[in-house]
Amino acid sequence: IVKVEENRIIPENLPKLRKRKFTAFVPVMRGCDNFCSFCNVPYVRGRERSRLAHDILKEVEELVPQGYKEVTLLGQNVNSYGKDLEERIDFAHLLGLVNKIEGIRRIRFTTSHPKDLSDKLIKMMRDLDKVCEHLHLPVQSGSNKVLSGMNRKYTREEYINLVDKLRQAIPEITLTTDIIVGFPGEEEGDFQDTLDLVERVRFDGAFTFCYSPLQGTKASEYRERVPDKVGGGRLRRLIEVQQKITLERNKSLVGKKFEILVEGVSKKSPYELEGRTRGNKIVVFKGKEDLIGRFILARVLKAGCWALKGEIVSC
Repeated sequence: IVKVEENRIIPENLPKLRKRKFTAFVPVMRGCDNFCSFCNVPYVRGRERSRLAHDILKEVEELVPQGYKEVTLLGQNVNSYGKDLEERIDFAHLLGLVNKIEGIRRIRFTTSHPKDLSDKLIKMMRDLDKVCEHLHLPVQSGSNKVLSGMNRKYTREEYINLVDKLRQAIPEITLTTDIIVGFPGEEEGDFQDTLDLVERVRFDGAFTFCYSPLQGTKASEYRERVPDKVGGGRLRRLIEVQQKITLERNKSLVGKKFEILVEGVSKKSPYELEGRTRGNKIVVFKGKEDLIGRFILARVLKAGCWALKGEIVSC
């Protein structure tokens, strides 16, 4: 038996350490009520607790005079925001309120649970000018049997239908995901279902993992363990497929121009800078360090799997 934290209060006005002076992470809620069988977040961080909209908006407004231009709204499942509050508000409504704050140019958010991504939120993502065209939407598996064992509460068909809705509403959206292979009971056919979904959806990127049991979780009690050698082999095969898709999608951007928020000196070359598109693509280019923290327009010249090579068009 594991005790789940029941404290519903989120302390405000605590000092915050921010690494950058132009992009900021702003928590909108803490904890999780989903109880995926492989995850210990509900036990470690407690049940879902939403911050009051007033406190979130106040924090974002105070970032503007400090020079911040982009905010990322954080939650284990932001789509559940507001369900525990007395005020009638959901995440789509909150996005609309943040979008009205003058001085903020970009809004991102993470993470979204597929079962809670509503048509209303998709419409807001389409219509709000500051919300970036990128969504991290963890699928975890393409097998309905495995998804059931994970307690994800959606099917592969429902996930694919959701992706189709997103791309119909926002054709330029970039999609990233999380995938676990080697989950207890996963057979070769289940893994093939995952590969088929990856080929069907064509994610821009994926964080891929081989299942590892966490003490106290439901899945840690499952007996049908996949041998490490088998799980590792499946992970390598998945990475190979996804990298091929990522490179193909990145190559389709060559020759196009994008607004870039310059984030700093390139991690691979001290003579180049790097920044991100609204679609969360990293672009590396030559430029002076006084551009850091500013928006520029860049043209993509070359595509790699992990980043794009570009040149400044205007700044």
